[in-house]
Amino acid sequence: KDVQKEREPHVCLSKEEVKEKIQSYNSSVTDKLKMTLNANGIYTGFIKVQMELCRPITVQSSQSQGRCAHGNNEAAFYLPDGCVNTLHISSTNTVREVIEALLKKFFVADNPAKFALYKRCHKEDQVYTCKLSDREHPLYLRLVAGPRTEMLSFVLREHETGEVMWEAFSIPELQNFLRILDKEENEQLQILKKRYAAYRDKLEEALGGVWKPG
Repeated sequence: KDVQKEREPHVCLSKEEVKEKIQSYNSSVTDKLKMTLNANGIYTGFIKVQMELCRPITVQSSQSQGRCAHGNNEAAFYLPDGCVNTLHISSTNTVREVIEALLKKFFVADNPAKFALYKRCHKEDQVYTCKLSDREHPLYLRLVAGPRTEMLSFVLREHETGEVMWEAFSIPELQNFLRILDKEENEQLQILKKRYAAYRDKLEEALGGVWKPG
């Protein structure tokens, strides 16, 4: 079970400390996703983000990029559980920029303001999660924690129910959500009807056996 954890303070590292941490990081990498330090002190590298989205997303086909949004080339659907994506970013990229880049990479037309990036840490047999602020830098967190995802991983989620910015949704998106909810409600209703019909058949069968003339 996730446990909310207070946000840890950002510690400023000197250029030499960054260089040493990158060397240590790269020596521990097992998937070839190393970091690179540039002459200006900015470093680049990779982060993996797990998608944990409960609500459907609106995806725009590559052919319709640049056209009028929410046209016939868009569709709303649920992402499969456990979907993980890799992004190449720099140490200057903020959480908000990472969310925008992630959505753009997969042609997600939804407003980035609907989503939040979380960090997940494993300590003492518990899982701690913390929502990152828009101004935090994910690659710095990755560097400090090291390359092991069991020590630190990133998760993209929607804002909590009480934090949903409904004004960020367009009318076509809300209509898509309603259609999906209606479909799911109808499917669940049919399942319940079949279940109770089966119970009724068994009860009538049992009653028929009890009252059968002997």
